[in-house]
Amino acid sequence: MVVGNIILRLRGSLEFKCQLDSTDVPHVQKVISRTFEALGSQVKAESLVLSLSSSPVFLWPNKGGHATAGEISPNRPCKDLQQLIQTDDQESSRKKSAKKDKNNPTAGIINLTLMTEVTEPGVLSAPTLLRGSKKHHLLQTTLPMDCVVSVLSSESISVVCGTLVGALCSQLGDMEKVALRHMKGTALLIPQPFHFLLPAPVGLVTVVYPAGVPDSQLETQRKELHSLFELPDDRPYLRRANALHFPDEPYKDGYLRNPHVHLNHPALENGKPYLVQGVYSYHHYMQDRVDDNGWGCAYRSLQTICSWFQQQGYVERAVPSHKEIQQALVEVGDKQGSFLGSRQWIGSIEVAAVLDQLLGVTSKIMFVSQGSELASKGRELANHFLSEGTPIMIGGGVLAHTILGVAWSETTGQIRYLILDPHYTGAEDLQVITDKGWCGWKGPEFWDQNAYYNLCLPQRPKTI
Repeated sequence: MVVGNIILRLRGSLEFKCQLDSTDVPHVQKVISRTFEALGSQVKAESLVLSLSSSPVFLWPNKGGHATAGEISPNRPCKDLQQLIQTDDQESSRKKSAKKDKNNPTAGIINLTLMTEVTEPGVLSAPTLLRGSKKHHLLQTTLPMDCVVSVLSSESISVVCGTLVGALCSQLGDMEKVALRHMKGTALLIPQPFHFLLPAPVGLVTVVYPAGVPDSQLETQRKELHSLFELPDDRPYLRRANALHFPDEPYKDGYLRNPHVHLNHPALENGKPYLVQGVYSYHHYMQDRVDDNGWGCAYRSLQTICSWFQQQGYVERAVPSHKEIQQALVEVGDKQGSFLGSRQWIGSIEVAAVLDQLLGVTSKIMFVSQGSELASKGRELANHFLSEGTPIMIGGGVLAHTILGVAWSETTGQIRYLILDPHYTGAEDLQVITDKGWCGWKGPEFWDQNAYYNLCLPQRPKTI
């Protein structure tokens, strides 16, 4: 699905309930398919209602495009829906969000809620009591519906509603396939939808995975999808960690993501930026209730790198703590047992050892005998960000930093470095971090011209 002018996200739930007279596999599959078919009919019924978030608007997509609130009518363009949810405060918030997420095409989404009208008059009848002695197995769960569609802002509301209903029906079909594929006896694994923004020309797609099944057991399904969307087989695009993050869903861990996207690129003659690819968390001094001010900068740079591999779906383990980092170095024989619990510095070689031990990630090491030589490393650094796209840890003397990119001119040799500084001790305040240069572009003079430096360049594993 190609990203268009407006993104609409429809969320809600549908109750899945069926009775099984037998645990015979063909019978179970037939009943499950019939139940999904009934849910599809429910989605196409006139009682289906779409509620526009933060507004008094309700839409009946299967009832002749019926809508309520003000002058909204089925023939009005979709862009009118945006205006209804943009109060002054919301518009200000939207603009800030759009600025913060300028690389995210979902920065201006419209949220809708899936509902069912239950107030229609019914035929009055006397109550009937039935008693049955036959035993049944009740299969019941709640299906989390989550559909995202991209439409032109000029498209009529009635057409958009039809598109959303079609997306719901399609998602139910995908859920049925996943449920049947991963059925264990009479145990139904809940199908969960995830949204991914794939490279052009594919764009925005939704994939359904079974809850409780780790990514490591879904490789066959991912291979099928990679083939369907003509994606490379050497990097993950469709693991759960790669799912698109929407701006109205705050990260629960409290770390800032990708502060560098809020910076302007430096102006160099015939220069071009080469940047980290994907998402990372900013780790720095004094986080996680650990006072590492003055000794933990390389640990924090390593944590930032580990967060990149986690959030690109290469690993499922959490970002390691200082203690876990030290334990890993003891286990590989790099340090003695007395190193545990100490405040000893680590450098690029130790960072590479921990990445290999804990994440199975290999690294290249670049040695620079003095800081002035870094100005001539533009091509090597640019190639790294083009091919690997991972954050780089650089250590020299008693300082460690994270390099997130370079701006480099092949014709003039001019170079600037995008630095994420782990020495920051303040709160997760994006404006302070970018305005004060804790994340910012630095010139060659940033490095000690006479000190030696080691750079750890982590390599992407070849996997999906």
